[in-house]
Amino acid sequence: MTFSINLQSRTVAVIGGGPAGLMAAEALSRGGVRVELFDAMPSLGRKFLLAGKGGLNLTHAEPLEPFLSRYGARRAEIAPLLAAFGADDLRGWARELGVETFVGSSGRVFPVEKKAAPLLRAWLHRLRQAGVKFHVRHRWQGWDEGGALRFATPHGEQRVEAAAVVLALGGGSWAKLGSDGAWLPVLEQRGVAVARLRPANCGFDVGWSEHFRSRFAGQPVKPVVAAFTDTSGVEIRKQGEFVVTENGVEGSLIYALSAPLRDTIESRGSATLSLDLAPGWELPRLTEALAHPRGSRSLSSHIQSRAGIKGVKMGLLREVVTANDFADPTRLAAALKALPLALSSPRPLDEAISSAGGVKFEGLDERLMIRALPGVFCAGEMLDWEAPTGGYLLTGCFASGRAAGLGALEWLGG
Repeated sequence: MTFSINLQSRTVAVIGGGPAGLMAAEALSRGGVRVELFDAMPSLGRKFLLAGKGGLNLTHAEPLEPFLSRYGARRAEIAPLLAAFGADDLRGWARELGVETFVGSSGRVFPVEKKAAPLLRAWLHRLRQAGVKFHVRHRWQGWDEGGALRFATPHGEQRVEAAAVVLALGGGSWAKLGSDGAWLPVLEQRGVAVARLRPANCGFDVGWSEHFRSRFAGQPVKPVVAAFTDTSGVEIRKQGEFVVTENGVEGSLIYALSAPLRDTIESRGSATLSLDLAPGWELPRLTEALAHPRGSRSLSSHIQSRAGIKGVKMGLLREVVTANDFADPTRLAAALKALPLALSSPRPLDEAISSAGGVKFEGLDERLMIRALPGVFCAGEMLDWEAPTGGYLLTGCFASGRAAGLGALEWLGG
């Protein structure tokens, strides 16, 4: 069964119920237009709720210049969005919803309760009060021959005509939560410039031995400094921690380096991460400590007592370093300060926290309207940008959603 709805001339359809779509709906409703929001899932904000499961990292409290640097190759496109709605604006917006925030020791900003659900509940209530109507279990299928939006629903196909459309359909990671990237070929067929979706903030495969995998999968490695030289010859160094997995490595330190690591693997076939397993030691002092006579102690006991290396760090050493290197204090110290870890491939897109690729900014105007499809705007993770975790992803989604909503208002008024 197919049924149609012809929305009023001042009604905008927002497709996608994540942070970008909801923020677009808020900007539109405040501008005096009716908003009908459609989402494929049974409830709204599912990926947003998952992001807040371990503590909702809403944004980051660092100065603007380093904040903008997190957006890499798309810094120039993201900067105007953040200038209009940045980290401080996002915290003020949360305060309006009755959600106070605080800055953690790492500079990350969290709600006082640390949970996403209270913020989402308050936000949805305010949007309903503003007249925004929500339609769940409506999976967007593109347009019909007459330009109406097509949705697959439990009651059959629904066709909707609207004055303007904001697409906020997410990227390609976590398909079970609605971000499956199914929209990409639909837009591509309409002549929209898109970049293929790739994993971002992802883990990587390492060829662990069965012995190492069985003993250390699931264990964190900390503290550690990771260094990596990208394809342009620039060295990147970051301190933090990561987790050994069945297949390789993942965690905050790996996610922070995932974009250049992924790009290097695509360019060269593999990437090598250099790990400093003893970040508190200078190399000469570490060499001297390891050269101390060990007497009757085993080599493992000697390394633990002299340098504090044990457990999973010792396992990593044995996984990578040869027996001859272990027997030479100079070479062993060098390995501890720069252990080469070969990464073969990023983990699959659906396992990634986010995705890179999507609708190219070159095909959009300054209002985030698709040039090839007048009246259709894009926001959120479906745009061709990426950022590390730490609040940068969410801030970009909120800012682009607001910009797309305001852009649609301007277009309608024009």
